This record gives sequence, structure tokens and C-alpha cells, in this order.
Amino acid sequence: MPGEQDVVDTADVFGLLGDPRRLKLLVALLDGELCVCDLAVITGLSESATSHALRLLRAHRVVAVRRDGRNAFYRLDDAHVRMLLDLAVAHTEHTDAIHPERSEP
Repeated sequence: MPGEQDVVDTADVFGLLGDPRRLKLLVALLDGELCVCDLAVITGLSESATSHALRLLRAHRVVAVRRDGRNAFYRLDDAHVRMLLDLAVAHTEHTDAIHPERSEP
């Protein structure tokens, strides 16, 4: 069993991945490094919302940043993050999720 802090840190990462807006950003980064303005366009978020989400993801080492002058380019932090995303996307593509909270009356 992992230590308590490792469990808490892992739960935090899954919490970050649980937000559809942040997940869109991460899926966009599966294709490689992108700047904030391109990520905003791809995901349909404002640049401000994109920057805020990226700050959270960076603080938890889910994404990494490279600066080039005034521009910031983001990428997935490592292969583990890519693997999590790839597995999650593959799982949802191959299963029919049951959402009791979305059931029709």
C-alpha cells in the first residue's frame, strides 16, 4: 500500500483529470507541445481560463512548460501522464458507461 501522502497526491491528480476543460487541454497536448493561445482556440476556452487550468496542472506536474520570450509552450510532463490519458480514452471508447445521474425520467 502506498503511503498516505502518495494516496492523497494521486487523488489530487485524478481530481484534476476529472474536469472536462482540463481534460480537453491534456488531450490536445497528446499531439505535442502547444502555446496557450493555440490551446485556447483548440479547446474553446478563453486564454485566461486556459492559463489558469495550465497553472494548476503544472503545479501537480501533469504538464511542463517551456518559455520562448513572452510565449509559454506546454507539453505533457512525462510518459506516465500520456499513458493515463491514452488508457482513459481507450477505456471510454470501448465501454458503454452507465450514468445513473444522467438517467432520463
